[in-house]
Order: sequence, then C-alpha cells, then structure tokens
Amino acid sequence: MRRLRLPGRAGLPRGEGPWPWLAAGSLALSLLMLAALLLLLAGRGLGHFWPAPVELVTLDDGRQLAGQPVREERRQTLQGSPLRERLYRTGNRDLDGEAWRWVEVTSIARRERPDDWAVIERQRWGELIVRPLALEEAGRRLAEAPLWAAFAARLERVLSLRAERDALRREVIAPLARRLAAGHDDAEARARLTEAQARVGELQAAMTRDALVVESAAGERLTVPLESMLAAWRPNAMSPPEKLAAWGANLWHFLSEGPRAANTAGGVWPAIFGTVLMVLLMSALVTPFGVLAAVYLHEVAPQGRLTGWVRIAVRNLAGVPSIVYGVFGLGVFVYGIGGRLDDWLFADSLPSPTFGTGGLLWASLTLALLTLPVVIVATEEGLARIPAQQREAALALGATRAEMLRRVILPMALPAMLTGVILAIARAAGEVAPLMLVGVAKLAPQVPVDGDFPYLHLERKFMHLGYHVFDVGFHSGDVEAALPLVYATALLLVGVILVLNLTAILLRHHLRARHAALRSR
Repeated sequence: MRRLRLPGRAGLPRGEGPWPWLAAGSLALSLLMLAALLLLLAGRGLGHFWPAPVELVTLDDGRQLAGQPVREERRQTLQGSPLRERLYRTGNRDLDGEAWRWVEVTSIARRERPDDWAVIERQRWGELIVRPLALEEAGRRLAEAPLWAAFAARLERVLSLRAERDALRREVIAPLARRLAAGHDDAEARARLTEAQARVGELQAAMTRDALVVESAAGERLTVPLESMLAAWRPNAMSPPEKLAAWGANLWHFLSEGPRAANTAGGVWPAIFGTVLMVLLMSALVTPFGVLAAVYLHEVAPQGRLTGWVRIAVRNLAGVPSIVYGVFGLGVFVYGIGGRLDDWLFADSLPSPTFGTGGLLWASLTLALLTLPVVIVATEEGLARIPAQQREAALALGATRAEMLRRVILPMALPAMLTGVILAIARAAGEVAPLMLVGVAKLAPQVPVDGDFPYLHLERKFMHLGYHVFDVGFHSGDVEAALPLVYATALLLVGVILVLNLTAILLRHHLRARHAALRSR
C-alpha cells in the first residue's frame, strides 16, 4: 500500500514535524533582536561622541541662532495642520537660559556652516557655541594671528597646568593630609604639604592668566577664562580624519574620566571599575560556597526526603525577586553585622558609621547570596552527569572518598562550576534594585582602591553602570543631554558583561580541553 505524502511537508525530516524549523526560527529571531538592540545602542550611544557640525540659522524675522542639529519631528498644531520642527543643541545655557531649541523648519530662511564657529566645553554651564574674536592675557587684548592656532596653544598650556595641579592634589596633598589627620604629625610631612600647597597656588594663578573673547549668534559678547575650559574644537573646519581622531578622544575621555554636571557630562570610569570589582568579589565569594553546597547535596548527604526538600528550596530561592535580597542585605549585613563591627572596632568614631552603612563588601555579599542558587544548581547538574563508574573505579583503586572527590569528581565538574559562575556573573552584573539599598552611590568619583593601607577599601560606596543608567535616564534635569549617555552607558554595560562572560567561557573551554586530554591518556 502506497504511503500518502501530505502537501507542504516535502522538505521536513521524517518523523520530526515542524519543530526543528520552529526552533531554528526562534533562534534566528532572537539573534536578530539582539543585533537590533546592539545596533540601536551603538548608533545612539557612539554617535554622541562624533563632532557634529554647527549651523548658523537665520529665521524669517531676521533673528539668528547657532547650534548643532539633533533630529526632526513631525507634529500637529492645535488646529490639526502638520508641523515639522528641528531640534538644535544651542548650548550657551548661562546666556540664553536653555541649551536646546525647537525651530519650525518652514521659518528657516537660510542655513550656513561657517568654519570660524567653535564649540567650547566648560567645567560649568556646559558647552558654548560661539565665534572666537580675540585673546586676552591678564586683561590685555592681544593681536595674535591666526587666532585659533594661538588659542589652541594657550589652551594646551592651561590643560597641562591643570593636570599638574590635579596630580599634586591627588598624589601629594591628599595622602599627606590623611597622614596628618591620623596623628602622624612630623615636621617633614608639614613642610612637604606647605610646599605642595604653594605650588598649587602658583599653578592656579598661571591658569587664570589667559581668556578668550567670544560672540554668540545673538550678538552677545563674553570673556571666557581658559581656566574654565576643558576642550574646544571647530567642527565645520575639521577634516574627516580629524573628526575621527576627535571621536576617539571623546570616547576615551568617556571611558577614563569621572562624571560631571550631575552625571550628564564627563565619563563613567568609576562606574566601570566599581562594576567589575563588585562582580569579581561576588564571584570569589559565591563560588566556594556554591560548589561546597552542591558537593554536599549530591555526594555526601543522604538522598532522602529532607535532601529533596532542600533542593526544592534552593531552586525556589533562584526565583525570589532581587529587591527582597536587597532588603535582607540591608537588615542583616549593613545594620546587623556592620553595626556590630562599628560598635566593636570603631566606637570612637560613632555615630558616623564605617561598616554600618552601604558599601562594596555588603553589595558583593548580597549579590553572592542572590546568585548562590544558580551556582548550586549548575554544579549539581554537572556532578550528576559524571558516570558512577568513575567514582567506583577511584574507590576500587584504594582512594579515600575525600581523594575521590578532590582528584576525580571536582576536576570533571569544573566546566559545570564555571557554567554556574557565568550565569551568576550575567545576572549579578545587571542587577540594580538590591544595590540601591546596600552600597551603590549616585556619585563616587574616587574608586575604592588606592595606595593607602589596606589598599582595597571594602567599606566605601561605589558606582555601578546599571545604576548609572537608571540615575541618568530618570533623575537627570536635562533629558536631551542625558539620552545619548544612557545609550552609551547601556552599550558599555553589555560590553562589560560580555567580556566577563567570555573570560569565564574561555577558562571553561581550557579546563574542559585539558581534562579531555588527561582522560585520553
């Protein structure tokens, strides 16, 4: 009897139905969604560091404005007629009261991109978009030509003086001040401190010598001290290689500097350092406890009803909301253990807490507790895949049970342990809710590692990339300025998690290959 072939199933493997195709389609869709997310983050985040051109816009009524075009949107008026508006980043917040301006496209009479307009980044009040007019030295107008080359040379001098001043404050004055405050009062330290402070005063006076006279699009003139500037560039006069170099420099500043202006400017280096350090501490804390718990449950404990209940409880703990762990960490670690440590070790400094407040140690412990079920489950699954013959062979050759666990079982379970650590890193690095209760800070420009004993300060608060995204995205006073930083920081967080996971995956692959080579001998 001939078998009837159903229409539409000629290309499917016999007996498997549509499920392989559905699985492949789901995987392809997931990869496409991931690629779209990364492209969105990269386009919106990395594009923020490109030197955008400055447009000098003349309106129908004769008014002028200078700004960097951001985007266009179509809207409707109250009467229902369509309206197309363009958003410009105009800067000059201290002059105009706002740094952004919507302009109706139909009201624009002329747009130009003159080469002499500049963007000046300042320590306060954000960016200036102006036309440089002249240089001043100690209040005296200079007639140096060309103006931009002379200004760039003097600004480079000011930046080098600022770097020397900051290095003195960070590397000499701050350690000496802490040493004297701790009671180590000696004449040499006081003399060095006085000398360093005098040098800082000289540098500060030299930095305030020069100023730049500029003019806005509205005709207002302003004298800007070079000491208040961080960078300056003329985007319309830059060639593509120069713009690429400026993009790389801006990206490097974002990665290597601390935040400014309520986290809407500057960089995220303290957040990168805090995130990586917290994840490493969490991994060092959760791995031994998770592995020992899994070994006990699978290899040592009697396999009865009580052990089954413990396994069910461990798997249920993996589904507890993270904020619950944050409340537990706040009550037990911070107020409980930390408060006791302050009473025992730092009673003289109370009521100012040392360990009785959120810090790096308590955040790492809380996330270790959060990810402990993941490590236990993954390690126990790896132990279950080891054949019983391996255990029996080791015991038959005269090994004790401890030697069998240490030399046979644990090396074979190493890839599963690292799988648990990878999953723990992936979950812990992106957590924000518990960190808000046990140690993360909106602004902590000093990283918790320095040259003073004990070098790693576990009691200090720290910054975290996930919390930085939350704070900049929802608590910023300037949404338009914060939006590209949110995209850039989110992309960076994804990259940090990817690097941490890839490191653990490569280590797992190395151990798996090494174990396979040893087993084949």
